[in-house]
Amino acid sequence: MKQIYLIAAALFLSVSAFSQGSPEYGAGLKFKLNDDGSKYLRLIAWNQIWLRSTEMNPGTMINGEEASSSTDIGNRRLRVLMYAQISPRYMIVTHFGVNNQTFTNGGALGSTGTGGYGQGKKPGLFFHDAWNEYAMVLPQADKKFSLSIGGGLHYYMGLSRLTMASTLNFLAVDSPTFNWPLIENSDQFARQMGLFAKGKYGKFEYRLSYNKPYATTLTPTDVATSDLAVAVDNSGNTKWSKAGYFEYQFLDGESNLLPYKVGSYLGTKKVFNLGAGFYNAPDATKSSVAGAIEKHDITLLSADAFLDMPIGNPEKKMALTAYSVFYNYDFGPNYLRNISIMNVGVADPNFAGDRALAGAGNLQPAIGSGNIWYTQAGVLLPTSQEKPKVRIQPFAAYTYKNFDALEKASSQFDIGTNLFLDGHHAKLTAQYSTRPVYTTPQNIDSYLGEFIVQLQIYL
Repeated sequence: MKQIYLIAAALFLSVSAFSQGSPEYGAGLKFKLNDDGSKYLRLIAWNQIWLRSTEMNPGTMINGEEASSSTDIGNRRLRVLMYAQISPRYMIVTHFGVNNQTFTNGGALGSTGTGGYGQGKKPGLFFHDAWNEYAMVLPQADKKFSLSIGGGLHYYMGLSRLTMASTLNFLAVDSPTFNWPLIENSDQFARQMGLFAKGKYGKFEYRLSYNKPYATTLTPTDVATSDLAVAVDNSGNTKWSKAGYFEYQFLDGESNLLPYKVGSYLGTKKVFNLGAGFYNAPDATKSSVAGAIEKHDITLLSADAFLDMPIGNPEKKMALTAYSVFYNYDFGPNYLRNISIMNVGVADPNFAGDRALAGAGNLQPAIGSGNIWYTQAGVLLPTSQEKPKVRIQPFAAYTYKNFDALEKASSQFDIGTNLFLDGHHAKLTAQYSTRPVYTTPQNIDSYLGEFIVQLQIYL
């Protein structure tokens, strides 16, 4: 932990050096394909590097050694997004990169041991998004209604604003993960292949999609009675899913050119939105009772609110950002997934104490049948300079989870701050987070912590 704090202090003391000479971002990396710029190619590249100090769940070892804590550095996201407006009606989007590379994992498929393809080395590059889009009704100043349709591997997954969040401008250091409830089971890194429609009618924005979920094949554990049944992801001959998100934008309208929802505008807009969404996949999970297989639909619902606006004296350039969302998840009886980000720990076979139900490392119960309430808020602090070198935005978040498979609900907290060197284009984020450690479904043995320092740059 001391090592991480020293590194964090060094980074924060170097803020002025990072900010000096920072160019204005402008239109970014945008290439005109004709004289008036109506045909263009836009390229966005970003890196998010994490330094962490993590308390490990009981029963963890790292690279063959018992471990109760760990410090490391990892590549959370290394991405490139390109989209081309071929004409006012046609657009193509391509998004690729790597994620979650640590010193022990995240490397190429099959990489183990030592050497050129040792643990964590040469991570696999893959497509996150790849879709084509056609504007049926172009957005125009004299028309309230617009409609675009598209198809491919896409991010129009409905449900909530946070489900379609941009990873470039989070308020907190990252998403809470449960906003992507299908993550890496029946989706490809929060995406599915299918068809989508998007558009606006005045201040009302809509997004709908019809998708073919990726096949899942987990084997359910057979139990004697239905009250003990546990649903797992097993879709058989996968049926098409349906998703949607509907939002009313009371103040400034937001762009819907791309699906990625902004996390914090830093006071550059006045936004207040209310939204609601859904996701439904028939016969997407299975359980087994007395040898008989039962199928269950996945039905996910949400309602959320987003606020981002300047506050106080305009000369001080302060801003408030707040977001709250309620999820109701039904994956079938007692469904529960334990998830972690960049987990470097594995189970210690020699551990004799009470193990965490979630597993080793920084695993925690993240997604399941039940309810989740998540709220975050942050304040961009005042400045006395017209072009300040650094802006500071402290934030906090609260999560309440009540899953059917766990008899005791949990509460979690995140607290941190953003240091903006050039808005979201160059920023440092420090965050401390807690997570519950269940040793039985009825008992939270303790809450453990994780401290993260992130350096983000995007162009």
